[in-house]
Amino acid sequence: MKQLHLFDIPLIADKWQVQNFSADNFGEQSARMSLEQKLIDIMIVSDDFSRQSVSYQLSKNDCLHRWLKYKEGFSADLVKKLLREFEIKAGDTVLDPFSGSGTTNLVCKMQGINSIGFDILPMSKIAIEAKQSVYEYDLKEINQIISEIDQLEMPENYNKRTPYINITDGAYPKNTEKEIAFFAEWNKNSNYSKSAKNLVMLCMLNSLEKVSYTAKDGQFLRWDYRSKKMRESSEYRAKNGKKPLVIRLDKGNLPTLKQVLLEELKSVFVDINSIQKYTRQEESELKFVEGNALYELPKYGDNILSGVITSPPYCNRYDYTRTYALELAYLEITDEKIKKLRQELLSCTVENKPKIEYIKENYEALGKKKDFDNILKIIEKNKTLAEVNHSLAERSINGDINNRGVLRMIDGYFTELTFIYAELFRLCKSGAKVAFVNDNVRYGGEVISVDFISTELAEQIGFKPVKVYSLKQQKGNSSQQMAKFGRVALRKSITVWEKP
Repeated sequence: MKQLHLFDIPLIADKWQVQNFSADNFGEQSARMSLEQKLIDIMIVSDDFSRQSVSYQLSKNDCLHRWLKYKEGFSADLVKKLLREFEIKAGDTVLDPFSGSGTTNLVCKMQGINSIGFDILPMSKIAIEAKQSVYEYDLKEINQIISEIDQLEMPENYNKRTPYINITDGAYPKNTEKEIAFFAEWNKNSNYSKSAKNLVMLCMLNSLEKVSYTAKDGQFLRWDYRSKKMRESSEYRAKNGKKPLVIRLDKGNLPTLKQVLLEELKSVFVDINSIQKYTRQEESELKFVEGNALYELPKYGDNILSGVITSPPYCNRYDYTRTYALELAYLEITDEKIKKLRQELLSCTVENKPKIEYIKENYEALGKKKDFDNILKIIEKNKTLAEVNHSLAERSINGDINNRGVLRMIDGYFTELTFIYAELFRLCKSGAKVAFVNDNVRYGGEVISVDFISTELAEQIGFKPVKVYSLKQQKGNSSQQMAKFGRVALRKSITVWEKP
């Protein structure tokens, strides 16, 4: 692995080391500057990691891992490299508290490594169950399913429609709404094996965006100009003398669900055939829990983990319940359930409310009130967090932050992650390493070094900071922030800690 220590490349060191945390020197930044100076020496700029490896990009064409189009996930290549670096071997146990599409867990399973995974989104359970059954599928059964779907025709008088929520109303052409309901009903009532029906459901989930008038775009769904939502918006703007929208999405001719579903199943069939034919099934256990790691981790015993590889939701205001609204609606998650789900997610949107009382109740119910108090003290005494919270509050008073929910989000984000870090320390064996992929962020002209602040909190809990891999490619800021405060390059990092 080719590595460049920052102080070995002084001409470009400024690109990775933050020089000013507060635009126009508005806010206090001494704690952040001190932390930057303290940890910059363990930062490594590596050629071995890229924005593609810490995102879904490399998995698009990766056998098995491409089965769920989960854009927020990282690549199997990244997991393999970290497993090698951490010297994880068969029989060890690795945890991913934010499993997503299950990449960490599935890579471990293919190498005979036991794993535990948590995620709150229902798509994760479907995807991970489908993927870990890869050696169990009957290829003849999958082939029969493909043949039957190819022959299926929706009756002309079929009048059911797929479930929808407020966000997804009008997301599909009328006939496609019926087609989704028809194939979902067929799959539910078919006599195929449970694992095969779950696989079809996963392929259905992957088909929804392609047959819809929507496209995932960061924290929103973009809408095709032909959709009911966009047509009504255009009519409203014209009626009220407003200019028409400049950016228009045109997805062209939308395929039928049957066409996309067949493509998905045929692609999955190729992967299953290849894996069963050319790889060997390793003995390992994959335990997945559909739930919030914040509340589940305290239930586990001490010293059980040999490593942790994960990527939490970034503190970037992205709302997964909106990004994956089509999939959630298809799974019959109602508007009311989505609101509840949104609050249960790690605080990373302006709509999240504080969870500290729920966390306290959970620890008390488990007889761990002392643990709760100790973790809370670490959070309350952290000078860097206090500085960030104070600076954001001052920015809000000054009118530099357009939503006060940002203040609550930042505070909740680090509070909740600190409880996660503390539980990971307890669960890890001596010598175990922990890797977190994350982005630094900027709000109201204030830079928040998620990588270094997290590392400081982890060190205060007991971890030894080992290194911080920083990607060569950095990310920019929103156009609004650049217009008002100028541009500051933000690191995308992989923090690595070790339990002594």
